[in-house]
Amino acid sequence: MADITLRRMTLADAPAVYAIEAATFAIPWSLQSFEEEMTRNACARYIVAEEAGAVLGYAGAWLILDEGHITNVAVTKSRRGEGIGEALMRALMQYAANLGVTYMTLEVRRSNETAQNLYRSLGFIQVGVRKKYYEDNGEDALFMVCDHMPPAQEDFEEPETVRE
Repeated sequence: MADITLRRMTLADAPAVYAIEAATFAIPWSLQSFEEEMTRNACARYIVAEEAGAVLGYAGAWLILDEGHITNVAVTKSRRGEGIGEALMRALMQYAANLGVTYMTLEVRRSNETAQNLYRSLGFIQVGVRKKYYEDNGEDALFMVCDHMPPAQEDFEEPETVRE
């Protein structure tokens, strides 16, 4: 992880993020969806993991008032199991906490035990089941919540920061 940089996603990252998405999920978001997240959705925040100019993974959320809903998390297949997903999730949770989020939610496939274990290790707990949530095979999603957010970094600022 020493040479991996975690940073906010930009519009220029959308094709690489889409490629990881398409290789990971049965019903991937479109390239246009990621482009719109970067240009039109004021609630969207995404983090990418990058090494030597190559995007290795990403994590995104919609931040609305004090809630953050994790939209998608993926790491390129050849780099899974190296802690990149955990680092992305921790960075995304820190980012969200910096913006005033007090809890985060997500859905995860009932069969995706690897992801569930990661989320549990970060303090997420299962609070419900969304029956037949996934369109590709009708699989249920576990609905998970975490209210153990990291403390906000006092010196945090981003271009959208409003000063009164």
